[in-house]
Amino acid sequence: MCGIVGYIGKREAYPIIINGLKRLEYRGYDSAGIALFDGTDIQLSKTKGKVVDLEARAEKEITMKGNLGIGHTRWATHGVPNDVNSHPHYSNSGDLVIIHNGIIENYASIKKELQNRGYTFKSDTDTEVLVNLIEEVKKKENVKLGKAVQIALNGVVGAYAIAVFDRNKPDEIVVAKLGSPLAIGIGDDEFFIASDASPFIEFTNNAIYLEDEELAIVRLGRDVKVRKIKNDKLVTPHIHELQLNIEQIEKGGYDHFMMKEIYEQPSVIKDTYRGRLLADQGLIHLGGLEDYIPKFLNADRIIIIACGTSWHAGLVAEYVFEDLTRIPVEVEYASEFRYRNPIITEKDVVIAISQSGETADTLAAIKLAKEKGAFVYGICNVVGSSISRETHSGTYTHAGPEIGVASTKAFTTQITVLTMIALKLAKTKGTISKRDYMLYLHELELIPTRVEEALKSNEKIKEIAEVFKNASNFLYLGRGCNFPVALEGALKLKEISYIHAEGYPAAEMKHGPIALIDENMPVVVIAINSDHYDKVVSNIQEIKSRKGIIIAVVTEGDTAVTEMADYVMVVPKTPEMLTPLVTTIPLQLLSYHIAVLLDRNVDQPRNLAKSVTVE
Repeated sequence: MCGIVGYIGKREAYPIIINGLKRLEYRGYDSAGIALFDGTDIQLSKTKGKVVDLEARAEKEITMKGNLGIGHTRWATHGVPNDVNSHPHYSNSGDLVIIHNGIIENYASIKKELQNRGYTFKSDTDTEVLVNLIEEVKKKENVKLGKAVQIALNGVVGAYAIAVFDRNKPDEIVVAKLGSPLAIGIGDDEFFIASDASPFIEFTNNAIYLEDEELAIVRLGRDVKVRKIKNDKLVTPHIHELQLNIEQIEKGGYDHFMMKEIYEQPSVIKDTYRGRLLADQGLIHLGGLEDYIPKFLNADRIIIIACGTSWHAGLVAEYVFEDLTRIPVEVEYASEFRYRNPIITEKDVVIAISQSGETADTLAAIKLAKEKGAFVYGICNVVGSSISRETHSGTYTHAGPEIGVASTKAFTTQITVLTMIALKLAKTKGTISKRDYMLYLHELELIPTRVEEALKSNEKIKEIAEVFKNASNFLYLGRGCNFPVALEGALKLKEISYIHAEGYPAAEMKHGPIALIDENMPVVVIAINSDHYDKVVSNIQEIKSRKGIIIAVVTEGDTAVTEMADYVMVVPKTPEMLTPLVTTIPLQLLSYHIAVLLDRNVDQPRNLAKSVTVE
């Protein structure tokens, strides 16, 4: 949620900031703004709407000159989306300018105190309160900007990533972080500030990722100084060498990032197991796991915590782990886990899953689990993210940047990692035969090819989408490890087409959802060849007898369901435990094409953000 971009150096700041904001659009936002400083005047332009609206407005309002600037895409929390509430915000004197991601929870009491001291406010935001608090501290304590920010942040409650500058110090930007991501790109006497590295990847591959409760003074001609906000301790920052490249964050000829990312799945699944899965040698090597295998094998249970699509990946993992390792698994919504006083002990292992590694609810759940003594293992995609730093150990998925808000390749790469972990543990524990172990290793190695085969149905699926683009409701059904895939398919359709959809275990249909079945209800049934096949056929017959419309995902060569269904989407034959990696593909494509036909904003659906960094 929200995006921060800043620059200070020898280049013109405007194009860097505008292009950076465009690359952060995936994070979700409802307004945008920019402030530039040319050494004399601060130029400010901001508007409700998209970055293209900001560009159009800036061309009329400002000269776009200056070597220092900050920009922001805002997701409304305090105050409705409008021009006034958009960032950046001035202090009352006009000297300080700030952008802010997060929420200041005690802003109301601070605002009242500042009003008593004569401060006035133009917006309804907590951010304008924060910049004036910094100004008040700076005047009252007679300190420099960096110290004023530090003192002010010690007095606020909430989450933040901020960038603030003072017109009287044109060579400096002060940044700080708690709960929202912030990266500093290090160039040749120039610095870039952003919510992630994508806005500055073409300028430098060196970056500092601030830890929670850290403040950095970014000053020309000096090394970046990082301090702990609480105790003022100087920190030696670690400079990361970025693996990201500019091609990864461009569309590559596709109309939408989502479609590009759907088609990237064969390669990113391969990247995820590359060097880790050595099928011919019968080996799985996961560096983050090797030293902690006893923790897993001696655990009373494994608790998986996640949100959204990552939660669905965790549900798939529950089937895989319990089948292969015989260790009890519970899958929890991170947002609920942290509030229900869960029973956690040092005998529990917690697996936290997040694409971004910045999901606020998941981070809070991790901290709770650690306080209770559990061992916490992270699975995320973004190197250097908060979850990768908060967990005891973990594994990266290597999916590359996922720009589309609706997760696709994150889901399949998370399942890939979780499957490898389960196979490694089962082999060590002796709960899988050597024959089955070797079979699964070789079959997992073939998944990229199987996904490529599933993608060949794209044109057929587009035709099906044309038929159902005006449907009001969808029902998705699956059994076993494909029940979570049904949930994920329904979520994808809801997210990007705004059509109501629900996922259910197929056997639960008769316990309520069957009342919805009529000639207007399309029902997507995952009916692949499996131990549940005959049961699914019975479920389809029940739907057909009530005039329901069947869209079936079937295994190549299927006859029984194909004859019964109104429409079919074909996937290649795959061992049942690995089928979620291929059955999800047609559901992603179906959602995509329906959304495109309805002229939805596929990559940035309304009301959604890629990374939910506030509650």
